[in-house]
This record gives sequence, structure tokens and C-alpha cells, in this order.
Amino acid sequence: MKKLYIALSLACLSFAACKKLDQKPESTASKDAVFGTENGLKLYTNSFYGMEFLPKNSTSQDAMSDYLAVKSVPDFIREGSFGANNSSGWTWRDLRSINYFIQNCKDPRVPAAVRNNYLGIARYFRAYFYMEKVKRFGDVPWIGKPLDIDDPALNAGRDSRALVMDSVLADINFACANISSTNDASRTTITKWVAYAYKSRLCLFEGTFRKYHSDLNLAGTANKWLDDAASAADEIIKKGRYSLNTAGGAGVSYRQVFTSNTPLTNEVLQSAVADLNLGVLNEANWWWTSGTYGAKASFTRTFINTYLKLDGTPFTNDPAYKTMLFKDEVKNRDLRLKQTIRLGDYKRISSGQQVPAPPVFSYTFTGYQPIKWTLDDTYYDAGALNTNAIALFRYAEVLLNYAEAKAELGTLTDADWALTIGALRSRAGITGGLATKPTVADPYLVANYFPAISDASLLEIRRERGIELSLEGLRFSDLLRWKRGPLMEQEWNGFYVPALVTPLDLNEDGILDVAFYQGTRPTPAVAGVTYVDVSSNVGTAVNSQLLRNGNSGELTWMKEIPRKWNERNYYYPIPLTDLQRNPNLKQNKGWE
Repeated sequence: MKKLYIALSLACLSFAACKKLDQKPESTASKDAVFGTENGLKLYTNSFYGMEFLPKNSTSQDAMSDYLAVKSVPDFIREGSFGANNSSGWTWRDLRSINYFIQNCKDPRVPAAVRNNYLGIARYFRAYFYMEKVKRFGDVPWIGKPLDIDDPALNAGRDSRALVMDSVLADINFACANISSTNDASRTTITKWVAYAYKSRLCLFEGTFRKYHSDLNLAGTANKWLDDAASAADEIIKKGRYSLNTAGGAGVSYRQVFTSNTPLTNEVLQSAVADLNLGVLNEANWWWTSGTYGAKASFTRTFINTYLKLDGTPFTNDPAYKTMLFKDEVKNRDLRLKQTIRLGDYKRISSGQQVPAPPVFSYTFTGYQPIKWTLDDTYYDAGALNTNAIALFRYAEVLLNYAEAKAELGTLTDADWALTIGALRSRAGITGGLATKPTVADPYLVANYFPAISDASLLEIRRERGIELSLEGLRFSDLLRWKRGPLMEQEWNGFYVPALVTPLDLNEDGILDVAFYQGTRPTPAVAGVTYVDVSSNVGTAVNSQLLRNGNSGELTWMKEIPRKWNERNYYYPIPLTDLQRNPNLKQNKGWE
């Protein structure tokens, strides 16, 4: 079926490009065949699902974020390592296909309601396309029609953010109003509720971006976008009949959403579904468990510290938290933690047998090794073999969008809190603070993440968003809209190590797992223990994995390579080749 969609799309594009020809091969789909029947409209819009601008694998998109240590510092945040010559993303191919459909979807032989449904789907994708462009580049040209090769618009400059985003809003509003499907059992297509979910996401982004980026001079319009974000989310909450998955209890229900082969339809609005027969699989295990293929991404301790205790109080209220051993710090915590990283009694399946699986230091730099997207059977580790469905939109995000928009507007009530943050925390096994908004700002969040925020509710919503949506590809966008890019400079730190050459039992199964040393590897070695050299130099090379205090303390990773966030990093530069082709675009400030 996927090949059929691609073939039809190519046929449509071929027709659009060769419309002056007197004859066409019989095998080419005619314009009448495509736009004159509902089936033709359906097949054409199905081709949009494979477009390049859509996320292909949300299990690895957070690799560039503040809360993951990875095996190499991204060039984008290394001084002098990134510029217009190695930028990308200024591609418009997909937009032409969408615009061609929108321009031609007006054949009266198809009932107006049917046409508007498919127009709604097309305009949803155009809104998505443009939102990605605006997030990446800021001002971009608004192109609302398919361009011919001699169209002067090809050499036009960029339009204002306000104009483009007003057009995006018009597109997503049309999609919400006209997409007719409200329940796709497969959770693979765009429904009315997916459109509303995306509206809540994009309006929240734009509203907060305008609020915190005062240089745009658009702060006066921020509340309109935040109102729209809240109302779109509220539409789903009241009418969408979704709920948080709670099957199996608080200790397993969260991770089930990410490891199930079929989307959990109570919570998931849209998903990328694997199909073993068609060879449509994902590579989550390969990416997260390979010592060479993926980014060896692991959480920082600063972020792990934000997980609350089960009674709803901050973990960092305990004065002993800074020197607490891994085996102890993970106890009595928000149960999403044990469903997000390896800890405690976590086991994997190897050769049909369940075996204890503590953090493995050939995969992790910090000790906080993610499991959220991975399947527990080691069979899936050796390639793109994963069969789990990848959630693209889920009800939890809708709740978070609603809560944040209301908090930013200053209209969040206790009832709103209980409906959203309270419900998410209850699903995670947290017992305290579920019914009423907090009144005291957590000093840890203020000091380490949001020094300009004093609103206790907003701080907690941001905490909740980081935890609930971790590794789902939204974190970098959040940092952009909150104007918290400097968090990308935050130290990559790991768990606390009390002393050198002291093997640690990370999961308390009676088997020692890891020890840290400097210089010569200890002998005799303890069987089964992974020995990690934390000398400042290994041979002639600088060692990136150290202990903060030299002989003890938190693990640190890659401190010798500075990461720098500049104001210009809130946008990518226009790629050099595109700027040379059309100088009227002009380069983004700071990237000249």
C-alpha cells in the first residue's frame, strides 16, 4: 500500500510538471481520476504521510537536548563548528505537492463535505510543514500555491513570522473544522482529534515563543495563541473520549504506551505502527543499546533529580541527595523513573531467560540508561527490528498543553490542576499534591532550570512536561520557546561514586556491577564487574569520563569540550547554497 501511495504521488507531480504536453502515457494518473473521485483524493492525501518534514523516528529526536549526555557534542552548540555551509532543512519539495492538491481539490463531482475533509487533511500537513520551517528558521516565505519554474516568487524574500503563523493558524483551524474522521482504530491517520492535538501543540509553541522572545515585538499577541492552545486541548478533553492508560497499575502502565506493538487507543491519538510483514520496523533497541550505532544517550543526574518522591515532595528536599548512591536514590520515587531508566529489579530476556539488567557502562556515560522505548528481549538489539508502535500524539501531551497554556494565562484553577498534572502524577503512583495547585516554588527547579520563573504551578508543569514527555522529541522545541537555550550548556553529570576501586551493586541483586579506577586496572579483577577508567588521560588521549572530586563524586562526561549557546542559536542559518541561489532571503542574525 505504501508503494501505491508513493507511485500515485509521483504521478500527480509528473502531471503537474508536464501539463503542457498534448499527450500523456496511459499509465499516468489523470487529473480527473485523482480529483474527480473520493478514492483519488484519499490516495493522494495518503501520500502526505511519507513526507520528509515529518518525524521519522521520535525515539531518538531528543539526542540534542539539555537532559541527555551523548557520545559527541553536537556541532550546533560548539563554538565555530556550525554555520550556513553545513546547515540544512531549507527544502520545499513537499510543499509543492500539498499546494497542488489544495489548488485542484474543487471538482464538483465530489460532494463539498468530502472535498473539505481531504482539504482539511492537506491543510493540516501544510500547517505542520510550515510550523517546522518557522521553528527552524524564523521568518520564511509563505507560498500558498504550487510554483512553476519561472514564477517570480521563487526569488522572493521571506515573509514576517506574524503573516506566516496567521496562515498556519488558518490552515489548522480549517483542518479541525472539516476533517470528518473522529476515530481511526489503527491510530495511523489524521483525525479531527489529531488536528486539535496539533493545534494545541503549535499554538502553545507560538504563544510562549512570543511571550519570552521580546525581541519579536509580538508579546502583545501571545495570549491569543495561548487561548487557542487551551481551547484546542479542552475540545479533546471534553469530547475526544481519551484517557490515560492505567492498565496493570502505576508500575507498568506508563511504559506500556511505548512498548506495545499496537497503539493503546485510549491514550494514543496517532502512532507510527510497525508491520513485520511489510518490513516496516523501527530501530529503538539498536539506537539505545548499541555501543557504536546510536548516540549512547543517557540522562544527566541534574534531570533525574527532578523526579519527585512518591509522596509528591521534591527529592532534592533531602539534604543527603547529593551524595546518595544510585541504588538508594532511585527508591521511593515517581514510578515513571523505573519505567524510563534501568534500575532496581529491571530484567531483560536473553535466550529465553529473564536476567537482571543493571546499567551497562559500555552503553551509558552517566549510569542513567534509558529503557522507555526499548523492548526487553535482547533479540531486538541487533538492527532495525523493533515492532513497537511509536506514539506521535497522545492524551498526556494534550493535558500538559492545556495546563501550561492556562498557567501562562494566569487562569489555571485547582480543578484544572487535578484534571491534568494531578492525573498524570496519580498514574505515576504519586500520592500527594494531586488536587490543588502548589504554592511554593521548588528552589531546585529555580536554581537549575528556570531562574526567571517564580510561579510555583508553572514550574511544576514544566517539571512534569520534562518527565512525562522525555525522549519523545519535544524537549529541544520546549527550550526554544521558553528561551532556555543556555540549558544546552548544562554539565553532563552522572551518578555519585563514593570511592575508587569500590565495586557497586547497582540493582541490589547481590552481584557487583561496576567499579571506577585510575591508571592501572585493579588486579585481581572481581568477576562480572565492569571496570571504568576515570583517569584524566588514557594513554595519550584526554579521557572524557571523570569523577568530579578526582577520587570520588559525580561522574562527569566530556567537560573538556565546551558547549556554547548564543542568541543566534534560537534559529538555524539559511543554508549557504540556498542563500546564494536567492540572496533576497537574507541570513538570520548572527549567522552572517
